Amino acid sequence: MTNIQFIKKVVTTSDKNIQATLQLLSEDCTIPFISRYRKDFTGNLDEVQIENIAKLSKQYEEIVKRKDSILKSIEEQNALSPELKSKIENSFDLQELEDLYLPYKKTRKTKADTARENGLEPLAKIIMAQNADDVEFLASKYLNDKVVNEDDALQGARDIVAEWINENIYIRKSLRRMFQRQADITTKVVKAKKDEEGAQKFIQYFEWSEPISKAPSHRLLAILRAENEGFIKFKLEIDKEEAVNFIEENIIKNRKSDSASHLELAIKDSYKRLLEPAISNETLQEAKTKADAKAIDVFAGNLGQLLLAPPLGEKRILAIDPGYKSGCKVVCLDEKGDLLYNETIYPHAPQNESGMAMKKIRSMVNAYGIEAISIGNGTASRETEFFIKKIAFDKPVQVFVVSEAGASVYSASKIAREEFPSYDVTVRGSVSIGRRLADPLAELVKIDAKSIGVGQYQHDVDQTKLKEELDTVVVRCVNSVGVNINTASKSLLSYVSGIGEKMAENIVNYRSENGPFEDRKQLKKVPRLGEKAFQQAAAFIRIKDGKNPLDNSAVHPEAYKIVEKMAKELKASVSDLIANKDLISQIQPEKYVSEEIGILGLKDILKELEKPGLDPRKSAKVFEFDPNVRSMKDLKEGMILPGIVNNITAFGCFVDVGIKESGLVHISQLKEGYVSDVNEVVKLHQHVQVKVVEVDEARKRIQLSMIL
Repeated sequence: MTNIQFIKKVVTTSDKNIQATLQLLSEDCTIPFISRYRKDFTGNLDEVQIENIAKLSKQYEEIVKRKDSILKSIEEQNALSPELKSKIENSFDLQELEDLYLPYKKTRKTKADTARENGLEPLAKIIMAQNADDVEFLASKYLNDKVVNEDDALQGARDIVAEWINENIYIRKSLRRMFQRQADITTKVVKAKKDEEGAQKFIQYFEWSEPISKAPSHRLLAILRAENEGFIKFKLEIDKEEAVNFIEENIIKNRKSDSASHLELAIKDSYKRLLEPAISNETLQEAKTKADAKAIDVFAGNLGQLLLAPPLGEKRILAIDPGYKSGCKVVCLDEKGDLLYNETIYPHAPQNESGMAMKKIRSMVNAYGIEAISIGNGTASRETEFFIKKIAFDKPVQVFVVSEAGASVYSASKIAREEFPSYDVTVRGSVSIGRRLADPLAELVKIDAKSIGVGQYQHDVDQTKLKEELDTVVVRCVNSVGVNINTASKSLLSYVSGIGEKMAENIVNYRSENGPFEDRKQLKKVPRLGEKAFQQAAAFIRIKDGKNPLDNSAVHPEAYKIVEKMAKELKASVSDLIANKDLISQIQPEKYVSEEIGILGLKDILKELEKPGLDPRKSAKVFEFDPNVRSMKDLKEGMILPGIVNNITAFGCFVDVGIKESGLVHISQLKEGYVSDVNEVVKLHQHVQVKVVEVDEARKRIQLSMIL
């Protein structure tokens, strides 16, 4: 099987498109670049399809590498028959390859190895042949100083038979299917730990049983976490009798043979000691892999929505990190997010200096031309929001409440220390809260995605796969928006197609030494930024008010001459073309098709000329919680409240209704009728109306419904 055939099992497209994509990837082209600027080469494959092709190509290479390793290992043992070699070469299933390799993979001495050393393999073959009339008499012929009696001989022979049964590929595959379809995961509480702190959140798993095939990802991950923390024990098993009967049917060919009873004992031993533990663990790992994939998928979807949340834009912002005893940390930021001033106010208990705090806020708003106020949604958030809204400003000032998840992680990070070496973590945290309002994407890329708090069980899933997927999402989001090279941080620039961390640092250093970039060509002057990096990156950076108007668009520099030709033939300048629908409508893209650029690329250019540098994100909107709800005590069943979706899981979404605890809208309560995917109904940060269904103050749980 070729890599293209392997990829086509998953990605539905032509061989030509796959080959073209693999060729571009081999030339170090990035996925954002390929999907946006090489549509005519790939047959208009989107980012997700190209990502799949890249992943499957890597999988194929790993399988080929593993096959080579297995073949080499067996060959070194002088055990590679032509038949076995053919089976290995024709298999592209890692599980099957490991089954084929199992007999040659001894990592420690087994009971069967000892029995072989003691000369008992011929006796094992006699038992397996099922022809002998008196096996016990035959066993007496294999006695020696290590095998002192017939029982020892027969036991050793059965150990060898048990290993053969364990290595039988058909039996392993069949049992694997039985476990996948029929295995139940059953849990029991660890009595000594059931009253410990933290145990109550796993109470439903103190005694639980369900088919592993039906267990949703979040439940399996919760069970595994409960077991890892020592609160429960679990087992994964199928009907033992059915499994043993199945093996007997396939191994025992002659029930009347004297070997039958020995085979029965070997089968039971093989199942209990070898097959059940291995295949049970395999099944659990496979289910865990699927659960990880689902959880990572949910997390990645949430992260994408969060990164593309509506920005307020370049405004002067006053940001507040609310608090009680330690006060509210206030910062004033300019349009670029630079820190102008910081102070601490104490409007809440125990100081209750609200009068003085009001004066200070009014003074800061006037002195720094503040256009919007950003309040973190943590402790004292609602009280701070009410306090701010009581202030009579000289001009209208919009007030927003933003998520502060991960702000403390940023404030203590190396990035924050580099940005604000002379300020403490509280000031840095407030700056982050303000910048999140101006441009969530630019600020959130500075934080480890796992700390943003929009996933489920993110610390329990495969961390390598999680990081890969989240990095992919960040890259996709950053490049779909584009980056202002003269204001972007090193963190944001590092996600631009073709740039990376070291190059981003070089760009920032070049900008510091030489002033703002005036055109995209200047990128080539940045140390170590060669032609390839320029090709991959140039169209994803933006230069506002630069020398060339196309530098503030998604038109790639390689197409500038085409745009200039279009303008010239219309007797206009490039500037005249931009955002001029009448002029653009006169252009016939077919006239400009060449080997370098096809019709799909040309149509994209025309779309971009109509709305150059269009930000795909919507504008930020002010939201107001119900002023009468400040804690769980204020909630009553049947209440209808405004809320913001602040997390999405496989089983529903969590909604912030303005108190510390978010409420759960179960998937069955999102709307009338069946819902297969939560994302079909709600998006992160969506403003919704919810009804209070149940309030459990003791467990701090709120059940909500969107079916009003």
